[in-house]
Amino acid sequence: MAKYKTLTFAAVHMGVAFAVVGTLTGSWVLGGAVALIEPACNTLAYFLHELAWERKAQPMDKAPDAQRDPASHACSRPGKAPAALTTA
Repeated sequence: MAKYKTLTFAAVHMGVAFAVVGTLTGSWVLGGAVALIEPACNTLAYFLHELAWERKAQPMDKAPDAQRDPASHACSRPGKAPAALTTA
């Protein structure tokens, strides 16, 4: 999904950048250059942002067993304190 959202975001962003810079400077060549460079950088950042959110939203069933089951940790088992917590 992130790929398609990124492509549509890029198209809209390039159009806006072209119009704004072209209008402000009066140079449609400069508007075209900025419309290619700045949105390309912003689109990459947006894509990475979307990927991060998709990974954050993944269900816990894809996590390793030790992350899902608190009982599998040494600290949560009675009589099984980690070596760092035991006294010599």
